[in-house]
Amino acid sequence: MKVIIPLAGKGSRMRPHTHTKAKPLLPVAGKPVLDHVIDALKGLDISEYIFITGHLKDQIEEHITKTYSFKSRFIEQKVKDGTAGAIKLAEPFVDEPVLIVFVDTIFDADLSIIKKSPDAGIIWAQEVEDYQRFGVIVHDKDKHMLKIVEKPKEPVSKLANIGLYYIKDYKLMFQGIKHVYEQNITLKGEFFLTDAFQFMIDHGAKIKVAEVKGWYDCGMPVTTLESNAILLKKHHALHSKTHDTIINEPVFIAEGCTIEGSVIGPNVSIAKGCTVKRAVLKDCILDARSTVQDIALADSILGEETFIEGAGSEHNASLLVGDHSRTSFKKNS
Repeated sequence: MKVIIPLAGKGSRMRPHTHTKAKPLLPVAGKPVLDHVIDALKGLDISEYIFITGHLKDQIEEHITKTYSFKSRFIEQKVKDGTAGAIKLAEPFVDEPVLIVFVDTIFDADLSIIKKSPDAGIIWAQEVEDYQRFGVIVHDKDKHMLKIVEKPKEPVSKLANIGLYYIKDYKLMFQGIKHVYEQNITLKGEFFLTDAFQFMIDHGAKIKVAEVKGWYDCGMPVTTLESNAILLKKHHALHSKTHDTIINEPVFIAEGCTIEGSVIGPNVSIAKGCTVKRAVLKDCILDARSTVQDIALADSILGEETFIEGAGSEHNASLLVGDHSRTSFKKNS
């Protein structure tokens, strides 16, 4: 099968970090979000990865070609006309079933069911309590999808669509996308892939609904920090020595870091080449080659090569700081 990964969005909810870095490359629990997703696909028989790029596309291409040796194709989505538009771009290159993965979220799913599924497709979901925020999947007694209801006021379903799909009948899916465009089925000017799935169902296709074991949202700073905390329990590691420092796990510290006289954790991810001195960090993500000293940080995300200097470790702050920023706090006189 082929894997289609749409990556064209600007990631506006993760600004300022996405002004200078593609959202799928933002670090969570020690590695980019995109790498978590690709790692979850190991063991599948994949002939080609198709990446639908857009904002900061060169960063995506460089990361993939340097990090992985699998066959990959990059297609730029120049017109941002929705999720159906992104998948439509891949049609000329698809001649076998596809796995479609949107990377706002990191998932923990049993993908082995793909090999034995008799259905036209599989759509993965997660049960949520705040169903009003999501597109939710309604299914029949055999757990075949009937429809997706966007942000329902009533609990018609609590199974949130997480953006992970296996489509065996790819030809019917592309017929559905064509239908969506021909009938101009849009929402706020965008064409949605889920409307193509509805076309498939209306034409007799069976799409199985499968629940994931875990679903970790990385679309906003607050949910990214929550996901970082959960994923660190699986990916915690110390690759740099620390000096005169207390470590409260789970924590990830990459190689080449200098950590002195500090308290790190819980739920802290520090990328390669960072320097942390006389600091207290809790629920934080530090991107590569950043410096933090003389401050207590919580619920913070720092971009690459940032410099944060406080007025002593008793000085508390919560920061969302983009790449190459510099912030210094003066002591009270």
